[in-house]
Amino acid sequence: MSKFNKLQLINIFSALGVQLINPDENLLETIETEHHYNAWFTADSVLHAIKAIGVMLNEKDLGLWLDRYNLDENKPEKKVGLILAGNIPLVGFHDILCVLVTGNYALIKASSQDARLIKGILALLTTIEPHFKGQYSFVERLTGFDAVIATGSNNTSRYFEYYFGKVPSIIRKNRSSIAVLRGDETAEQLYQLGHDIFDYFGLGCRNVSKLLVPEGYNFNFFFESIEVYNNIINHNKYNNNYFYNKSIYLVNSDKHLDNNFLLLKEDIRLASPLGVLYFEYYDDLNAVKLKLTEDSDRIQCVVSAIPLEINNQVVDFGQSQQPALWDYADGVDTMQFLTTL
Repeated sequence: MSKFNKLQLINIFSALGVQLINPDENLLETIETEHHYNAWFTADSVLHAIKAIGVMLNEKDLGLWLDRYNLDENKPEKKVGLILAGNIPLVGFHDILCVLVTGNYALIKASSQDARLIKGILALLTTIEPHFKGQYSFVERLTGFDAVIATGSNNTSRYFEYYFGKVPSIIRKNRSSIAVLRGDETAEQLYQLGHDIFDYFGLGCRNVSKLLVPEGYNFNFFFESIEVYNNIINHNKYNNNYFYNKSIYLVNSDKHLDNNFLLLKEDIRLASPLGVLYFEYYDDLNAVKLKLTEDSDRIQCVVSAIPLEINNQVVDFGQSQQPALWDYADGVDTMQFLTTL
């Protein structure tokens, strides 16, 4: 199935990781100009995404990851259709990586929001190992596929399930991420939580869109600890979303908290609008665990220092947008899916 053994794959992709952590002039130019094509993809956001992938592709983790699977070199190649999201930079890279390391062929339908970045990173990979030039192609419409991995909304997932129902598939829907606070977090922990909230302007499914806080929680210290992120309001699109939601709350007399760049609103829903963070109070951690368990199929990850022992991935403050190779979207093992086709 795979032309390369595990050691070769580790060497190839860790070399890519090194290049992503230390971008050359061409990649730096892409990083600096991407906002001309997508205003959300600022230089800081793109650089953050590229370096996060670079860190992920380290020799140790690649070895631990690949050791979990049987990469049968004699297994016939399958054509895997990939419908990629484009909400944050390079969000679809991990799916492509999984297809390539398992020796399959990637038919990539990239999001128009993110196509240039994906193509640039893959071009970089092929300079390290030219064999991969023949292992993927970009397509406008998926045809001739043996399996599909499609990422979309709850609405598009119904279409995907109907259209791709006759082949093996992974269909991903909307998910949100939550932070559970105990009330005694330090300023540093809450500052790190700011990364989980504000990285990529909150556009990712791994961005925290809701807080669960103990009864009587005082938000003053939370606001003080995240004040350093106030520059986000200077981004035009974020600013528009923030003021749009603020005006609605004011017109409707909806109770909310406001620090001039983030709105906090008590709400039972998981997914908050941009510029807004929902919160709910709790009085018992067992009730929190029950709530998280009930909503597990709508949660991508949980940020907390509390040992929650739940089905969803729990990460420390500041780590939601730093996934490891084995932190699969929706908790579905993409490699297991691909190696057993």
